[in-house]
Amino acid sequence: MGTVAAGGGGVTTGSSDGSPEDVGLRYEVAGAVARITLDRPRRKNAFTLAMVDAWAEALREAARDDAVRAVVVTGAGDAFCSGVDLSALAEVEDTPIGRKRMLTDRVHQVAYALADLDKPVLAAMRGVAVGAGLDMALLCDMRFAGRSIRLSEGYIKVGLVPGDGGAWLLPRLVGPAKAMELLMTGDVVDADEALRLGLVNAVYDDDEVLDRTVALATRLAAAPPVQIAMIKRLVRSSERIDLRTHYDMVSSHFGIVSALEDHDEAQAAFRDKRPGEYHGR
Repeated sequence: MGTVAAGGGGVTTGSSDGSPEDVGLRYEVAGAVARITLDRPRRKNAFTLAMVDAWAEALREAARDDAVRAVVVTGAGDAFCSGVDLSALAEVEDTPIGRKRMLTDRVHQVAYALADLDKPVLAAMRGVAVGAGLDMALLCDMRFAGRSIRLSEGYIKVGLVPGDGGAWLLPRLVGPAKAMELLMTGDVVDADEALRLGLVNAVYDDDEVLDRTVALATRLAAAPPVQIAMIKRLVRSSERIDLRTHYDMVSSHFGIVSALEDHDEAQAAFRDKRPGEYHGR
């Protein structure tokens, strides 16, 4: 495989002769917000293995770039992501260990890159999000849906188990009983039901959802970045630690952020009724 280059002009992989190869994913930065666009609209943005490699690298690039303070993930055309492109599996070694490595060495790298990213990640979704496509959205910190959204775990319908975290993610959002139902039936959830279940934060008209999501990402990007990162870590860590450990952690975080210049600036901005200017220190 070639190296992945993520920059303002997009994400490409280098082919063996050094020429760029389109992988169906664009990475762009505007202001303090990075945008990752799944860009295979004729395939409902189904991902190939090269595409997930670029996806993971785009997330790592966002983590490295101090100018980026929030990330939006969206799909080109009329879909978010229809899961793995089954034709891409032809390159996978047709053995149990080969199929396992496809997940652990390739697909799961997106999940790990998201877990390591302290900046808020928001999904703007239209159309279908199915199987691993839905799981990729569930990995984001917040999800905003167009009215056309149709969500399904779907693995059971092709004789598979949730391969990208659905059985871990869904119970934490909708409870174990409802998660069992959605995972075992593969039933489709529309926009109203997704909102009722808490799978999405809000529902907008399809032509508004991306702009509304970017607007919120821009707002979060303007907040004190260390405090945003610590809030994200506190919420994520609460999924696996007890209350006393959480209180010990948050008391330390509180002590740190209260000594930052950004804390003084936030108080001054609040007092003066003006936007703050924050520098992560």
